[in-house]
Amino acid sequence: MRSAPVLMLTLILAGGCVEPLEKRFIFFPYKTIEETPREWGLPYEEIYFTTEDGLRLNGWWIPGTGSPITLLWFHGNAGNISHRLDNIKLRRDRLGINLFIFDYREYGRSEGQVSEDGTYRDGNAAVQYVRGRKDLDPARIVFLGESLGSAVAVEMAIRHGCAGLILESPFLSIREMAKMSFPFLPIGPLLRTRYDSLSKIGKVRAPLLIVHGEYDEIVPFRHGRRLFEAAPAPKEFYTVKRAHHNDLYLVGGKAYLDALARFLERVTADRPSLPAQPWPSFPSS
Repeated sequence: MRSAPVLMLTLILAGGCVEPLEKRFIFFPYKTIEETPREWGLPYEEIYFTTEDGLRLNGWWIPGTGSPITLLWFHGNAGNISHRLDNIKLRRDRLGINLFIFDYREYGRSEGQVSEDGTYRDGNAAVQYVRGRKDLDPARIVFLGESLGSAVAVEMAIRHGCAGLILESPFLSIREMAKMSFPFLPIGPLLRTRYDSLSKIGKVRAPLLIVHGEYDEIVPFRHGRRLFEAAPAPKEFYTVKRAHHNDLYLVGGKAYLDALARFLERVTADRPSLPAQPWPSFPSS
């Protein structure tokens, strides 16, 4: 997640122009796909799928090396899927899992204009796509939410259920982020975008792993801890010592990947296999 304090300050002075400025503070879409998994030596399928409101989204299906687990990845608020290829390769090679990562509307090759409600519609479509594939076990799908994507992943876990939920560098809500940046300014009531994971986390019924960098300079470590405290069991918290917001996988190294592997094995080990089938649409929040 990136932040833009000047834009937030502008919100206070914006009058009726709050919403466009608010979006510029929260979302940083980048249209150009700079690389594909092919340049990283990874097999993949270029996937296009459609949302309930008729937008065409783009993603990559990257088959694993033998694990029955599939990771459905909800990325953060900046860049696009091509900016996560080093992380994708590391997880796939070390964990052996299948991965599906996609771009929200307005990001990469996906159509439309981004918004909170739009990302939930996009998440619905991604879950339906993955669960409709015939080459995976729908009982062994784990959701991964990264930064802003953590809020989308929480919403999808509540709507659809999943074998496990991993949140990396999660924040409590957009209002809490604004309060942190401007503690003496009444920005919260002006914000229409909420991403209020704190009020939702108690409804999650999947095993939970929250990961946070000790020195996260964008989303304070205390956000991850407070979200963890509000979540129901079973749950785990993993601190990546000396890590910041965007380098968990680099600083965490083998120990972090081993922790992920143990979590994935625990949450999927006893789940009976189910036939793949498409899931119905869910109304957007």
